[in-house]
Amino acid sequence: MLEEKRSVGDAWYAASGEDDDVVVSSRVRLSRNLANFPFPEMCDDDEATQVQNIIFDSFNNMENAEAFQSVSLSAVDPLGAKILSERGLFENNFGTGLVMRLDGISSCLVNCVDHARISSFAPGLSCNAVYASSRELDLQMQKRIQFAANFDFGYLTANALDSGSGMKSSIRVHLPSISYAGKIDDIISLAGQKGFAVTAPYGNGSRSGSSLGAFYQISSVNSVSGNEIDQLAAITSFGKNICETERKFRAKYADNKATPVRDMVLRAFAAARFCMLLNLREAVDLISTVKWGFDLGMIKGTKDFLLSSLLYRVQSGHLGFLLKTGNFNFEDDVVDDENLKEDRLRAIIVQDAFKKISFVV
Repeated sequence: MLEEKRSVGDAWYAASGEDDDVVVSSRVRLSRNLANFPFPEMCDDDEATQVQNIIFDSFNNMENAEAFQSVSLSAVDPLGAKILSERGLFENNFGTGLVMRLDGISSCLVNCVDHARISSFAPGLSCNAVYASSRELDLQMQKRIQFAANFDFGYLTANALDSGSGMKSSIRVHLPSISYAGKIDDIISLAGQKGFAVTAPYGNGSRSGSSLGAFYQISSVNSVSGNEIDQLAAITSFGKNICETERKFRAKYADNKATPVRDMVLRAFAAARFCMLLNLREAVDLISTVKWGFDLGMIKGTKDFLLSSLLYRVQSGHLGFLLKTGNFNFEDDVVDDENLKEDRLRAIIVQDAFKKISFVV
């Protein structure tokens, strides 16, 4: 378990961020294509290989080249692909190559829908910071690469909605108070009016239209409405508005000490602390409820970013890596069943994270 803790400590998501009681993380992606090459869908194998080599070479010649690792996705095994997908680095099994910063903050997916998709992540509401990280890579790449662009249309992309700035931004939010109040549909409707799409990052919840754990991904729909500053201001403003709304409903339950809410938090904490097995859906739901209890002031001994980082540590790919590389002593009736071993290890990790948590009387 010590090795697992050490790797998490180096990850971008294991740190605090602005408004991280509501906003789990922010992401900005820049779509770019090389001039004089067809879009990836029209590339033959030789052209795709040339594009990948050019992009890899641009990273190899950066001032901080040692901070990046380049991999051909054909050499990545299914477990590795699953981990990359869980970290948001690998989109729908498309692409031929990937360049990753070692701490996971930034990456560049090669030959996906576009030749290069540069992405950056940060905890909390940090859209300007993650844009700065992506833009820095973009500028460094442009020292050695000519990207396809047009005065009228901006950056040229395979999807017309990605042209212009070529930028898509998103925030992942935790909205249990709004959800409990039955107002989540209002947020989704408002997001649509503002030009954002709302999705369920961990799958659908038990109720129709709900998202598992009350976690929602709010993403810009296109890159052609305004410049980067306008787009960043729009999603940041919307994120601030969501934070205020969630806190308003949260205060209502905290001030009234609602017995049903406290019961939900107590039950979730007890289930997490004393279970033997946890599947992924159960884990996301329990982490969400305990995080809600912490933000309501009902429990102490943890931090929002610690609970949010736990969402990455309970994913199947991450656990599969630990099981493959670690040495664990499981019960006799668990040790020969891969599914049970994953659920058992997930329960152990959650319980270890909750050891210092206690209830406020």
